[in-house]
Amino acid sequence: MTDLSIRTENLTRDFHSIRAVNDLSLCVPTGIVFGFLGPNGAGKTTTIRLLLGLLEPTSGQAEVLGLDVRTQAGRIRACVGTILEGDGLYERLTAYENLDLFAEINHLNKSERNTRIRQLMEHLNLWGRQSEKAGKFSTGMKKKLALARALIHRPALLFLDEPTAGLDAHSAVTLREDFKTLAQQEGVTVFLTTHNLAEAEKLCDRVAVIHKGQLVAEGRPDEIGAQIQRPLVKVSGYGFAPRTLAELERLPHVVSAEYGEDGLMIQIDEGGEIPGLVDFLVSQGVRLEGIQKTSTSLEDAFVALTREESP
Repeated sequence: MTDLSIRTENLTRDFHSIRAVNDLSLCVPTGIVFGFLGPNGAGKTTTIRLLLGLLEPTSGQAEVLGLDVRTQAGRIRACVGTILEGDGLYERLTAYENLDLFAEINHLNKSERNTRIRQLMEHLNLWGRQSEKAGKFSTGMKKKLALARALIHRPALLFLDEPTAGLDAHSAVTLREDFKTLAQQEGVTVFLTTHNLAEAEKLCDRVAVIHKGQLVAEGRPDEIGAQIQRPLVKVSGYGFAPRTLAELERLPHVVSAEYGEDGLMIQIDEGGEIPGLVDFLVSQGVRLEGIQKTSTSLEDAFVALTREESP
């Protein structure tokens, strides 16, 4: 199998005069949790539909699991799991019957179905509720059952669209842990969309930010923040002399230094290190009480990247 689960090159989709996806080039490595982020209307859902072969690209190309979205869409959909709009469950069927139906559709024999269903339901703490109708499940339990449904045929790639939307905080944390653990155990690549930036920052190995159909940033969550603003070192203490600022700004990797309400603020570039700053400040007679390095959060970076310009 290719070391990329998804590859797009200049992928574009127009709807009459509207360009929903604009020249998107993206690579998603195999075996990671990948966050696909963007405001409403950014083109996330259209991109997923293109990757599933449910829409034809206007131009450009894309491969999913090494398969071409234009010519091998059926094979792609057979190899992936999806939780998109809705949970896809039949509420009049029991939890077990739901999973058995989807397992049969995916050509698992009876013995395989029984083993796989119990395995997934035990992993997700649903075993013991298998005979209850899905319609009586709580929202969190339905999400878990939908995840089991998506994983029933051991897909190589899992698409999740707002998987924790509508859940209380405890259920959301539990479900995140569930699908990350299951994905790791199953060796699945997870491609998810979410508006919960804190969730994406904790969960995703890499993220891409899309705005108005265009890719505006891609990388590890901490790298996205670094693209927007250089790290800031906050220093508190005593004995700062007037010459300290000027001397600091002459140091390699120091971009700026200024006094603020919270103490001395030193902005550094990617090569800057705190131990070197500490050594310098101590040599200048500064008595340090505290030093902290901060960086732009993924949420702050997202807001900056997708901010609408004033007319």
